[in-house]
Amino acid sequence: QAQLVESGGGLVRPGGSLRLSCAASGTLFSVYSMGWYRQAPGKQRELVADIHIDGDTKYSDSVKGRFTISRDNDKNTVYLQMDSLKPDDTAVYYCHLEWYNDITRGNYWGQGTQVTVSS
Repeated sequence: QAQLVESGGGLVRPGGSLRLSCAASGTLFSVYSMGWYRQAPGKQRELVADIHIDGDTKYSDSVKGRFTISRDNDKNTVYLQMDSLKPDDTAVYYCHLEWYNDITRGNYWGQGTQVTVSS
């Protein structure tokens, strides 16, 4: 069994910054990608950013230029630097990891961490 341990969420003012982190622990496996999703009240869960093991990144249009995703492959840890935060960024943020082996692929989800942007 494995788990994703998230940290860094909290309450910030508009224009402020937060840094989220997520570390996979408990077992060894081949990582295909790690990333972040978010879900705001009354809305569907959406991809915020992800990063493949080869370093390629993808961002939602709504966060481009403000958020930066990075990772430490040796630690199976992914980070999300969130700058110039807006009230619309308020959501529960979920870490996601996609893995693979010889015959299949699968994924893990974090428990979610609350990010609230409010004056």
